[in-house]
Order: sequence, then structure tokens, then C-alpha cells
Amino acid sequence: MLSYRHSFHAGNHADVVKHTVQSLIIESLKEKEKPFLYLDTHSGAGRYYLGSEHAEKTGEFLAGIARVWQRDDVPAELEPYLSAVSAYNKGGNLKYYPGSPLIARHLLREQDKLHLTELHPTDFPLLRQEFAKDPRATAVRGNGYQQLKSQLPPTSRRGFILIDPPYEMKTDYQAVVDGIQEGYKRFATGVYALWYPVVLRQQVKRMIQALKDTGIRNILQIELAVQPDSDRRGMTASGMIVINPPWKLEQQMSVALPWLHRVLVPEGIGHTSINWIAPE
Repeated sequence: MLSYRHSFHAGNHADVVKHTVQSLIIESLKEKEKPFLYLDTHSGAGRYYLGSEHAEKTGEFLAGIARVWQRDDVPAELEPYLSAVSAYNKGGNLKYYPGSPLIARHLLREQDKLHLTELHPTDFPLLRQEFAKDPRATAVRGNGYQQLKSQLPPTSRRGFILIDPPYEMKTDYQAVVDGIQEGYKRFATGVYALWYPVVLRQQVKRMIQALKDTGIRNILQIELAVQPDSDRRGMTASGMIVINPPWKLEQQMSVALPWLHRVLVPEGIGHTSINWIAPE
């Protein structure tokens, strides 16, 4: 199945949380001069036009980035993320949403590397074209989980791995755990960030238990819900599970997450949570 297109969902509440966490991790890694690898297992097209038929059909960005964009009370923790969004929207009009590869491209330094993977036959050419002139970047059409075997450990011995599958198939909830386990065997000091949706809470609970069962330690969970859990169709919440998080991340998100909840969910429903699945 390759029916999922992120262009329908770009800039929604889940993207805002995911890319805030992504940006903070990158900024932390930049505090040391030594280069690092950014590895993106499910890169998508890279750039999304918010006036497209897909984006306008769902309008999800209106309850996501559009609520955060150009506010004058933004916490400092969101500034790296919003600087990346601004870089692709000259003149102050919100026309494009940068996916995780473009956010990384904006924030990474000359000495850092990007390894981007996408399998979708329509999205991959767009991704490849987007990065054709960036000497830091390699774009590959293939299975993102296999990159966790072939690309790790990086020569720099420093790395950030973002795992962001569409969860089109229920098997993805176990595939992400298997992928992390494979990567961790090769590169135990890397930072791994796994995005997950909450459609059925039991699926997420099983995935978290499977992660615990790997014996991997130092795992932080960050979640924002815009609706109470439900057994009906649709995503009510999303989160990031981070292995080997930078030491500041928990504190940074304890500031950013309540603010995002207040702005993205003005009705006050849902919840936020930050907790350790497995302490160090």
C-alpha cells in the first residue's frame, strides 16, 4: 500500500509538535562542532503547497501551523522551528509548509549530512528535485527501515534518526520497533525520534510495551491530544518517542507543549503529557 500522501495533512497539529521536537534536537546537536548525520526514514515530498487541492480539501493546516504562525507570544523553544517555516515563506504569507527534510536542511550546518528516504513513486521525484543542488544531501528511493541497517553507524559517530511512517498498515507499529532495535544495535549513542499517531490507544500501548521489551533505556515520550481518546475513526492525538534525548529536551517541551495545547486547542479539550517510558 502506497496510498498515503502527506500533502493532505501537512502543517496539521501533529506536524507542529513533531517539527518542534525535531528542531530542538537539531539545535542541541549543533552545540558541538563535530558534524552529524540526519537520517529521515520516511521523508515525503519535502515541500507542501498549502493552496493545493490536497491541502485545501482537508484544511488541516488551519488548525495547525496557521494558528501558531506570526503570533507575538511564541516561546523561545519554538523559534528554531518557526524560523524554518519562515525561510520557505518569504513576505510573511503562509504558502508552503516544509516537511522534516526541509526543516533539517534549513537548520543543519555546512559540515552536517542529510540522508533522505522515500518510497512513494510520486513523492520521491519531488524530494530528489528539492535536494538536487544540496551537496550535503543524499535522497534514496527505498524502504526507510532498511536505511537503519545500511547507514548506521555514521562515519561521524553522531546522528539523529527521524522515523515517521504513515502507519497505513497496522504492521507499522511493530515495524518501527524492529527498525529501532536494528539501528540501536549498530549505533547505540544516536538520537532516535519516532513519531506516532493515536488512532486506537491500544495500538500505541502495544508499541510502547514492545519498545520497553527491547531493553533500550533513556526513552522519553511527548504527546499532544486535541480530542479525548476514541474508538471512532480518526487521529485524536500524536506524539514523539525520543531515545537518547538531548538533556534539555524534557524541560524545553515542558514549556512549549502547554503553550501549543492552548493555541492549537482553544476549546481546552485533549491533554499534554511528557513522561519517561524507560529512564536512563
